[in-house]
Amino acid sequence: MANAFDTHDLAGRTLANRIVMAPMTRSRAYGPGLSPTDLTATYYAQRAGAGLIITEGTQPSVIGQGYTNTPGLHSEEQVAAWRTVTDKVHAEGGVIFAQLMHTGRIGHPDILPDGLHPVGPSPVAPAGKLWTDEGMKDFVAPKELTEAEILATIADFASAARNAVAAGFDGVEIHGANGYLVQQFLSSNANLRADGWGGSAGGRIRFGVEVARAVAAAIGGDRVGFRISPANPYNDIAEENPDELYTALIGELATVGLAYLHVVESPDRDFTRTIRALWPATLILNPHTYPETTGPESLALIEDGTADLIAFGALFLSNPDLPARLAAGGPFTPPDKTKAFGGDHRGYTDYEPLTV
Repeated sequence: MANAFDTHDLAGRTLANRIVMAPMTRSRAYGPGLSPTDLTATYYAQRAGAGLIITEGTQPSVIGQGYTNTPGLHSEEQVAAWRTVTDKVHAEGGVIFAQLMHTGRIGHPDILPDGLHPVGPSPVAPAGKLWTDEGMKDFVAPKELTEAEILATIADFASAARNAVAAGFDGVEIHGANGYLVQQFLSSNANLRADGWGGSAGGRIRFGVEVARAVAAAIGGDRVGFRISPANPYNDIAEENPDELYTALIGELATVGLAYLHVVESPDRDFTRTIRALWPATLILNPHTYPETTGPESLALIEDGTADLIAFGALFLSNPDLPARLAAGGPFTPPDKTKAFGGDHRGYTDYEPLTV
């Protein structure tokens, strides 16, 4: 029986334990051209005791940015800055994947340069608002992607994956969850297309599958993970027949030879077990614990075979040595959520480990 502190073979790469640092937006890309800073390198290196670190979402293209001060992986200066991060994590013995996140219709023209406008599968504005440098603003209807633009966007993901490898990352995770572009194509309310990129389940999964294939072809499937959040309504998403939709998606992804599938769990634990049975490789689970944060009790899901690895979010913000604390049974420092997004070192790199 496996436990959280056993090593794990991730597509030929040995992880020191089965505890994953989940991707979390921090909005501190203050370097040139939305690149990470030395403080970012310190932040991730402090958490290198995780079996696997998955970075905050990084936009694969300029148009893929949806929030202020989020980093990219589409320019030479961004690649150079990320190299500082990966070198520092590797020096501490860590393994780090970059999450590739195109936010699609979740964005605003005020965030984008040169008069660019958010894009999506269909011109349907999501409900809600987001923060811009001028305060909170309503989401706008995105520009509908043409087929040529869809193909170009897929190529952007592949290019960003090559940049990630050049920056020293061990691999990349495609963000297909939380209401961003890949899940917008899966959605029945954000994707109203009648062409081959919408309509049936086969049409709606096509974009995500083609992104996975392109990225795997660019850097090797053993360096690629894919994140999903079945039936997650976040960012105004609705999905018809999610069991059918995700069964089809997982079946196609299983043929690509990816390193892992990362599941943001819905309240339906039975469907999680269905996914476990369908997926042939490593399964990372971000378990459904709402309204509580994921805690040490979730490690039992490794022991009972529900998942191979467990992803922790909030506790990793404020406990940089979280695997050691989990092994010791605590104590756990609660995060200061008021300092989660933007700012300086406070609430970022100033949380102390158990032993200083």
